[in-house]
Amino acid sequence: MVLKRIRLELARTPEFPDGNPACGYEFVAPLSADGLLDAAAWRRERAKCAVRRFWQNTDDEQGALVHHRTGWAFSYRPGDEDDEPIFRFDKHHFKVGEYVSITEHDGVQRPFRVVDIRRAS
Repeated sequence: MVLKRIRLELARTPEFPDGNPACGYEFVAPLSADGLLDAAAWRRERAKCAVRRFWQNTDDEQGALVHHRTGWAFSYRPGDEDDEPIFRFDKHHFKVGEYVSITEHDGVQRPFRVVDIRRAS
């Protein structure tokens, strides 16, 4: 198991028909050899599984990749009020070019494209 740094950028939406590389997430997570999230490794390494949300014209948010009974989420403060659930995150094969859907703070689910995966330092 190797911790990876994964970068997601906003894909096409009505607001951004070409997507927007200035909006997205960069997070650290353990991936299996076939690119799936490794929940057992996450339990061992959860302190290192951080997320940074970046969005044009706003300050970055720092948080953590968390796992609950209901699935995976990005969390920025203790408690789940601010959690951003990630649709079927455990089923995604993380490969450049693949897409993920995240329900953001405003309750809107948006598509993001995997643009980079590298070893976390």
